[in-house]
This record gives sequence, C-alpha cells and structure tokens, in this order.
Amino acid sequence: MSSYRFALRPKWILSHLFVLALVATMVVAGFWQLSRLQEKKDRNARVVARTAEPVAEASTLADPGEFDKAGALEFRRVSATGHYLVDQEVLVRSRSRDESPGSWVLTPLALGDGTAVVVNRGWIPNPGDIHSVPSWSKAPTGEVEVEGLVRETETRGRFGSTDPATGTLTDLARADVARLDQQVPERVLPFYLQLQTQDPAVARTDPKPVPTPELDEGPHFSYAVQWFIFTTIAVIGYPLILRRRAREDPDAIAPERDDRDESDDSDDVLVT
Repeated sequence: MSSYRFALRPKWILSHLFVLALVATMVVAGFWQLSRLQEKKDRNARVVARTAEPVAEASTLADPGEFDKAGALEFRRVSATGHYLVDQEVLVRSRSRDESPGSWVLTPLALGDGTAVVVNRGWIPNPGDIHSVPSWSKAPTGEVEVEGLVRETETRGRFGSTDPATGTLTDLARADVARLDQQVPERVLPFYLQLQTQDPAVARTDPKPVPTPELDEGPHFSYAVQWFIFTTIAVIGYPLILRRRAREDPDAIAPERDDRDESDDSDDVLVT
C-alpha cells in the first residue's frame, strides 16, 4: 500500500473527485437516455392504439375549455364538418420541414353550433418575412369535411418566445389553442386537429399536411450504450493509471531502498 501513498496528495485527491463526478454524470446520462427510450416506446404504443380506434366526431370528445382532457385524446382520429374562418387564420412560426424554414397554418373550422376546432392545415415555406397567412395559401370557402389526428395544445415551457397576452395576432410562437381562443368568435375545442384528408381535396397551392408521427425509437438506445461504454472505460482505466503511476513513483520505493541499505550496514558491523 505504501506505493500508493502518492494518491493521497491534494492534486490526486482532486483527480479522484473529478473522475467520480465524471462517472456519476455518465451513469445518469445513460439511464436518462434509457428513460427517453421508454418514453418513445410508450408514445408509439399510444399512437398505435389510439389511431386504431374508430373515427370520432371532434365535437363529441371534449367541450371548450376542457384542456385537461386533451392528453387522453391525443392521436385519436377525428372528423369535423363546417366552414373555415378564413379571417381568423394564423401562422405558427419556426416550423421546419426537410430542413427548410417555414410555418404552420392554423385555421379555425366553425362547426355550426357556436364552437370551432382549430385545424393545422399544414406547412408553408417561410424564410421569416411572412407574418400572416399569404393569399395563395388561404383556406377554401364553403363547407368542408376534414379528418385528422387530435393534438394537444402547445404551451410555453421554461424557455421560448412569448406571445402578447392581448390583441389580435396573425402569427404565434406555438400552436397555442387557448391563446387563439381569445380572438376567435366561436368557442374553441381544447385541442387542434392535424389535418390528414379534406373534402374538397387539398390543392397544390395549399399548405402541405404535417406528416403523421413517426414510430421510430430514435437514437436513445445507442446513446445509452455509448455512455455506459465511456463509464466502463473510466472505471477500468483510472485504476490502471494509478497502478502505473505507483510503479513509476520514485518516492514509493525510497523506503524499501533505505531499509536495504541499513541491513547491509549492520551485516558489515557484525563481520568486523
């Protein structure tokens, strides 16, 4: 053990603490990636199960204001019939598609009973200089039938842009149904509909419908494996570094050299 006395020096103690903190961080990162993987699997299972349910009328799933119900409805297939409130359309900023900048077009669909459902009609290219729905992508007039997926309203987390709390907006930072409800005459259902099909059919100049959610599990498993490999390298490699350092430390073998010298001197005295 005397050969490892160097490991008690202050700089080495700091090194030990750094490696321990590094290992703990990598272990936490690995398990976090596994938890994200499980979240993906659970989400994929919900998508499969809920899209397999029969198509429901949007107005029968929840009443306006019941935002707490939307989570249990997400990814359900719904249909609605009414007419688009073209003058109430808004953009959702910063929505890319195939690495191209753009916006979503949200259009309330009046259902004829004093309520409306917000329809995400799709994506349009927008380099950042379009702040309201352009004329070439306006919603059709007349009665339409739509079918799509229920999606939860988007809310601001700890970070992100903030929309003005009052006034009539033509573009939003996110698909915030509650904020849009403030400026739409009809009472708005507590979710939005991600358009899949429409009658009359979506035209070439209309926004491109947002693709259905992909069911891949992402790179989380491979990332978790990488973090655990890095952890293994640190756990095995650091003791090897200490062992090599102990062999090369001249102070570690000094006591043994002194003892040998004293033994030799005593032998000489006896001989004399």
